[in-house]
Amino acid sequence: MAFHVFGFVSGVWWQVAMRVRVDVTADVPSLRWEDVHGPARGVVYGLIGEHDPALAKSLHDEGWRGHPLKPVGVTSPQFRGAPHKKGVYTTSPEGSVWFGSPVPEIASALVAALAARTEIVWGAARLRVRGFAVDFGAPAAVDGVVELATATPVVIRHEGRDLLPGDEHFVERMEHNLAHKADVLGMPAPRGLKVLEAGPRRRFSVRGAPRIGAQVRVALEADPRFVEALWSWGLGLDTVQGFGWIR
Repeated sequence: MAFHVFGFVSGVWWQVAMRVRVDVTADVPSLRWEDVHGPARGVVYGLIGEHDPALAKSLHDEGWRGHPLKPVGVTSPQFRGAPHKKGVYTTSPEGSVWFGSPVPEIASALVAALAARTEIVWGAARLRVRGFAVDFGAPAAVDGVVELATATPVVIRHEGRDLLPGDEHFVERMEHNLAHKADVLGMPAPRGLKVLEAGPRRRFSVRGAPRIGAQVRVALEADPRFVEALWSWGLGLDTVQGFGWIR
């Protein structure tokens, strides 16, 4: 089914954005904090490499077509109905991990690999795959403006320092990142970026280094094709590490 769906939409990729939601159940009651975002990058490259080793190596080593950016998005595992325990990233039987890319070659490799998976090893946890669904329907603009909200923290840096919404240079550096992504895809850069809402500061450890950010809700004016691309890629830096995924 997955191959049929992707083949059907691949010819109109830029008109219909697509993401994949993988429904999972964890074999542990909680994830180690270093395993919330830490394994994401390895999981993504592992999946792409199962289908196209050369693409995975090229993307990892060089980026995409001369640009260091990796046009791939993924979430950390998200668990609906997980019990609240202070200081603990709890799991539940109803978990999901989302994957996406605005580049058809990358997206098709992810879909093909996921279609054959019965589990995903995520750090010290094993996520049993219960099923997956291809997601269509990027958010539409109203009067030329689209609002985007993230499910995972957005990472933005300036001169080696992680920035939070409200910090000096945050909007400027996010605009720069958006323009860079648009350039990678050969699309016009968006305009009029505004941060409408921000969540609390979140800090994660990724391969021993800190990542600091916050979930955001933003508004911007953009080409509809670029909105679709962002919807399957994400906002900010380290999207291949599970940050900046758009709800």
